[in-house]
Amino acid sequence: MTDNTTNSDTAKRRPRGDGGLRWSEKRQRWIAEITIGYTPAGKRIVRTASDKSKTRALKKLHEKLRDRADGLPSEDTRYTVAQAVQNWLDHGLSDRDEDTRAKCRSLAQNHIIPDLGARKLRELSADDVDTWLARKAERLSTDTVRQIRSILKRAVTRAQKRDKVKRNVVLLCDVPQGRVGRPSKSLTLEQVGAVLNAAKGTAMYAYIVLSLLIGARTEELRALTWAHVDLDGSPDAEPPVPPSIRVWRSVRAGGKTKTKKSRRTLALPKRCVEALRFQRDLQTRQREAAGKAWQEHDLVFASTVGTARNANNVLRSFRAVLAATDLDPAAWTPREMRHSFVSVLSATGVPIEDISRLAGHKSTEVTETVYWHQIRPALLAGAEAMDEIFPSPDGEVK
Repeated sequence: MTDNTTNSDTAKRRPRGDGGLRWSEKRQRWIAEITIGYTPAGKRIVRTASDKSKTRALKKLHEKLRDRADGLPSEDTRYTVAQAVQNWLDHGLSDRDEDTRAKCRSLAQNHIIPDLGARKLRELSADDVDTWLARKAERLSTDTVRQIRSILKRAVTRAQKRDKVKRNVVLLCDVPQGRVGRPSKSLTLEQVGAVLNAAKGTAMYAYIVLSLLIGARTEELRALTWAHVDLDGSPDAEPPVPPSIRVWRSVRAGGKTKTKKSRRTLALPKRCVEALRFQRDLQTRQREAAGKAWQEHDLVFASTVGTARNANNVLRSFRAVLAATDLDPAAWTPREMRHSFVSVLSATGVPIEDISRLAGHKSTEVTETVYWHQIRPALLAGAEAMDEIFPSPDGEVK
């Protein structure tokens, strides 16, 4: 019996999962396709590659098949850096507070997406990232360069977990030395007095008084509630309990303070008690003026309708107070009132250990390294003894 079956009849079609190669008339390119899996709804997940040369397109198909056989992810050849960063901004910051999300969005939109966004993620190299970071370091501080590198690294890591790219090249790149950032500074005792006088009677009065006199962080004051304020204390107790505030919360994610030691209870100086009573009366008037628009959150430093104040709002109000002094408002930020608190305590001889506890630092090392320019030298005995032994360059040895 004669077999009349042609070769085309006996040729076996390549299984769909083994990939395929086809010519696209519209794109005038060879398209390589491979199925790498299925969605929960049963829809195929397809990865493609293309080339004008059939040989090169076939090579790309074989690479994808080899990756699948080795258990490696098949990269999305069309996925860009901008898509990866935007995906991280949309879904990778859900547990962060709004200020952090806003800062990350700003850094990404100003420094990452304009420079690297159009680049295909699979084609991004360590050399590309190194060149980008070096260019940014020419005009940004080291800390800002570190932050934008971190955002890119986290975005690529998220893409890697979702099989958009095989490896994270950002991990191979170090942070270059950037420009020196604006150094923190502190107000002098005379300037502190001028700021306190300028703030008196304003909505920022209690905020500024607490910042300068107890050193609370600005994010701690914005989250402070009246439930954590005791303006009377227990003078008849044994020993007497002074008026105090419990710095137990901040505007950080979950209301947590910066460190465990930042969670502290602080006795209030008399001027702070006076300022907080003024703030309570002011808020009562604001509540009455707002009427039904008032939203009660028990916040000590709320807006005129009871809602939380953000960092930019506080900055504007703080600089409006400084405008009534001889200081340049643009040269100061609210956090520098905390530096001034450390400076004033140190100048009056308060031990570094006590300053560290009052400021809520993790250790005295933090106080000494971050606020070193405001710490008065404490170990004077050696210098005083040497001055007695060697009174002057021309003096006689005793």
